[in-house]
Amino acid sequence: MALELKLSLKLSQRLVMTPSLQQAIKLLQMTRLELEGALNQELVENPVLEEGEEAADDAPKEAAADEKGDDTQKDAAEDSKEDDFGSMSDVDLDAYFRDYWESSSTPRSYEEREAIPIENRVTKEDDLYAHLLWQLHMADISPVIREIGELIVGNLDADGFLTASAEELAAMRSADDGGPYEEEQVQTALELVREFDPAGIACETLQESLLRQLDALEEDPESTAYQIVRDHWDLFLRRQFQPLARLFGVPLRDLQPIVEQISVLDTHPGRRFSTDRTLYVEPDVVILKVGDEYVIQLNDDGLPKLRISRHYRDLLLQWRGDKSQPEAQQYVREKMRSAVWLIKCLDQRQKTIYKVADSIIRQQREFFERGIDYMRPLVLRDVADDIGMHESTVSRVVSNKYIHTPRGLFPMKFFFHSGIDREYGEDISSLTVKRKIKHLIDDEEPKRPLSDSELMRILNREGIHIARRTVAKYRDELRIPSSTDRKQIF
Repeated sequence: MALELKLSLKLSQRLVMTPSLQQAIKLLQMTRLELEGALNQELVENPVLEEGEEAADDAPKEAAADEKGDDTQKDAAEDSKEDDFGSMSDVDLDAYFRDYWESSSTPRSYEEREAIPIENRVTKEDDLYAHLLWQLHMADISPVIREIGELIVGNLDADGFLTASAEELAAMRSADDGGPYEEEQVQTALELVREFDPAGIACETLQESLLRQLDALEEDPESTAYQIVRDHWDLFLRRQFQPLARLFGVPLRDLQPIVEQISVLDTHPGRRFSTDRTLYVEPDVVILKVGDEYVIQLNDDGLPKLRISRHYRDLLLQWRGDKSQPEAQQYVREKMRSAVWLIKCLDQRQKTIYKVADSIIRQQREFFERGIDYMRPLVLRDVADDIGMHESTVSRVVSNKYIHTPRGLFPMKFFFHSGIDREYGEDISSLTVKRKIKHLIDDEEPKRPLSDSELMRILNREGIHIARRTVAKYRDELRIPSSTDRKQIF
């Protein structure tokens, strides 16, 4: 059987993810901080772009987003055509730059800023390891103990617990350096580090850490609190307070202050030296109430204002019909096309965010007027159908973006929740159900907390169809302990 080679033509349609379209999608889902960094990087890499304030009618027509092409998925074919332009010869440059700048050729001036004074510069805070190493190097000990102490500090986790055993620490010295450390040396270094601040550091178990903290508080080893942690740790973990009271021969009410004394001890002694900084959120959208209407404002503070360089605009106009510098002309045209596309994508991004925010306000107006109890179920498809976009586009818009409202600052995803069936009226938002569960738990009797099954029955009586496992899931999301852990001693 012989193989035959043939040439055939095939016509098909497909969605092409061009580099320009990928850039538009990335810009859409960026946070404000990421967008600011990306724009600053473009300013560095693209000489055609420059930063500066511009009037409302200064932007080129093609830099504005086409209102009929809000959905990036639907515009794929049109966007791919723009990328296929081999040159700018077919583009009306006058349309791009009509009335864009004044005819003056005065060069731009830049403001010289003074450097930040050295006393105002933020220094790095010491973390747990630096704090312990400082204490270790201040101690009057032999070089071998100091070396083992550094190994101990290096094998602590973020909570301050030791992740290596004494045998593993001893074996960390190679034969070339003298072989394993002696067991007595390792124990001496361990005892030394465990005496450092914070109390309870470098222990292998939580029980040992709490005992060290009680020692630091000069608690009597014969006290009830000390004996509970040392001798009856399993009963304490299981909250078996009745047996504990019988063991010590005290009434149950007298055991509560002792249990509270143990409960206030630090279960993560290393966390207080965490260097994680508080991240402050800047909203992407601000909603203001003016009269009976809600006004949407997009937050552009801090973002560079991009425009096309007048110098390169004039240069392209001068090159019309001139073929003497093909490489330079091609380079400038590519950078010009990239700059115009970026400005268009930024404008498209802002318009899309505005439309999504406007749809949220219209569909969640009861929340803005009356509070969280009136939050209605809302999914991404509802907003996508309302504004005529694809669901994936809406998902990218609400990802990692925040909206400031008269009722507080919320992630844009906060307004999207599934619905739960009710016997009467419309479906109720899962967020409203969580709030009801929290209110029921806040009002419960401390000695007889409500179980998940009891919470389910109460909600069912109110006409809300919900399963016990769903109640347990919502309770965990609210970070509320189980009824067993919420139960008070007396």
